Amino acid sequence: MRRTLFSGLCLLLALAPARAQTPEQKKATLAYIRGLQQKDGGFAPAAGQDKSSLRATSAAARVLKYFGDTRPANPAAPFIARCFDKDSGGFADSPGGRVDVPTTAIGLIALEGYLMSIRPYERAAKYLDDHVKGFEQIRIAAAGIEAIHRRPAKAEEWLREIAALRNPDGTYGKGDGKARATGGAVVAVLRLGGKVPHADLILKSLDAGQRDDGAWGKEGAKGSDLETSYRVMRAYHMLQTGPARPAHADRLRAFIARCRNDDGGYGVAPGQKSSVSGTYYAATILHWMEAP
Repeated sequence: MRRTLFSGLCLLLALAPARAQTPEQKKATLAYIRGLQQKDGGFAPAAGQDKSSLRATSAAARVLKYFGDTRPANPAAPFIARCFDKDSGGFADSPGGRVDVPTTAIGLIALEGYLMSIRPYERAAKYLDDHVKGFEQIRIAAAGIEAIHRRPAKAEEWLREIAALRNPDGTYGKGDGKARATGGAVVAVLRLGGKVPHADLILKSLDAGQRDDGAWGKEGAKGSDLETSYRVMRAYHMLQTGPARPAHADRLRAFIARCRNDDGGYGVAPGQKSSVSGTYYAATILHWMEAP
């Protein structure tokens, strides 16, 4: 009985008319993000934190761009540079921190976001080629190397690894996590220069995975979240011509609106505290949906 009531409530909320962000709301979101910038030029992940993070700094660049902040954000460049480890060729989330594959990929994305030269950091692409293991690292490494307009040296090898995960119908994953897995895999294939046959069927599969609350979530999770929805929506963005829109775009907009908080930021899910990551997912999805 409780599950039925919950599902009904989610459906009613998802069907509620979706409102676009007003200019005032955009200003509030920009103020929230700008308020997280630290003295070293980097951005903290959320309010109440005072340590800059490379992940947050990279994401902040996109939020500022997509919500129309045209002021230069180059003060972040020195912080990003200090996150680079010359010995290993990788990036850490903070200067002197631990270098790993996901953060190195995000470092390359940050270079693009702040219009920094790739030349001093070219070894980062080789670091990724040499250290990537498993699909999740392939996925993020493909994004990082794409950001600097290169193709990974091991692209064909990585494409074979992804192909081994594919279901007979061209989708990936299983159960209620199929849309998340399919979205992530399809995007990685395209970034690596591979082909996705029957894109129309893939889009129908993603549509079928949209939940009653209007978005997409992880396998086994009761509710949806913006991080999973971001993965799925990037697949729409790369497979569709024109705006990236699922079958029930208004429901997704309503879900995003419910992730917005009074401070102008967004949580990764409704009721969660605002963060740079949640705000980045919201800003990017809205940008894709509105892009001509």
